[in-house]
Amino acid sequence: MVESAASSGSITIELVDGTQYKGTIVGRDANYDLAVVKISAGNLPTIGLGDSTKVSVGDAVLAIGSPLGLANTVTSGIISSLNRPVTTGSAGSESYVNAIQTDAAINPGNSGGPLFNLKGEVVGINSQIYSRSGGSMGLSFAIPIDVAIEVSTQLKSSGKITRGWLGIAIQEITKDLAESFGMKNTNGALIAGVEKSSPAEKGGLEPGDVITKFDGKPIITSSDLPRAVGAAKPGKKAAVEVLRKGTIKGLNVTVGESPSEKEEVASNKNVVKPEINRIGLVLRELTAQQKKALNGKNGLLVADAQGLAAQAGIRRGDVVLGLNNAEVQSLEQFNKQLAAVAAEKTIALLIQRGENTLYVPIKLAAAK
Repeated sequence: MVESAASSGSITIELVDGTQYKGTIVGRDANYDLAVVKISAGNLPTIGLGDSTKVSVGDAVLAIGSPLGLANTVTSGIISSLNRPVTTGSAGSESYVNAIQTDAAINPGNSGGPLFNLKGEVVGINSQIYSRSGGSMGLSFAIPIDVAIEVSTQLKSSGKITRGWLGIAIQEITKDLAESFGMKNTNGALIAGVEKSSPAEKGGLEPGDVITKFDGKPIITSSDLPRAVGAAKPGKKAAVEVLRKGTIKGLNVTVGESPSEKEEVASNKNVVKPEINRIGLVLRELTAQQKKALNGKNGLLVADAQGLAAQAGIRRGDVVLGLNNAEVQSLEQFNKQLAAVAAEKTIALLIQRGENTLYVPIKLAAAK
């Protein structure tokens, strides 16, 4: 059990028998929410580490944590899937990890606890759950122990993590998006945004580009790109192949070093952040090709859906065609219409999903 006092930075480590130690942070990785903490103590009990590359779907696992404050709770399940791309940073960022998915019951408070195989070896660190209720729904994710070991090794040697960095926001290419871009498949990583003065901008990458190869490695899914970029040495000049407006284009991009947590805070003013509206949508104007796929209709592409919008069933790749029977003309016009709706009123969004259209009702939140 680890307790932290944010104001003073003090760390208290409490063992199962109640013994407490003062700890110091050797280093931490905000992307994966991992840290190495040091205490002055000897003859401490230890547990063995397994090999997360050798686990298989169907393997039985045990999770230990403090769900809802109930310390040392053990739950069981199986490994449901491997290499599940889970974002560990802001939506669409480069902070991805290929997580172990399990159906072991994990709730708030389990995060940071170990995931064991039946040999008593740690194969993962519980990190996230997917839930509509806030509690366990059998969709839990753990950082593979091999990734955690790699992170801890770097933290112990230098106190920080060095990763390659481009400075882009990416998203998965759905079938609908592929059709709108005139693509034959869903391979690649779609660039949703480019940070100002970043390696990506300097290298000529643009929003709307689909990266299909990076440094000679094919990019099949969007989660392939952060792994490839993160593994690249900062300063390396990498060949990048992109699909831009139906044409393959080759670029050379010099990989940067992933900013530290302090540097990210200091450089926030230079980041082109996606604007999340009051119902949890990140919207983007359609490209000419996308409008053509909609027979010339105006609309707004859903780049991300959170909060009320996600709860209502809106998802990435949907296109918003109208708000309360008014056709969408532009992002600015839509935002003005949305802002004019009173709190606790219900709006109806006309959504295009594939070849189908549907109205989705959303009740706005109460005024704060």
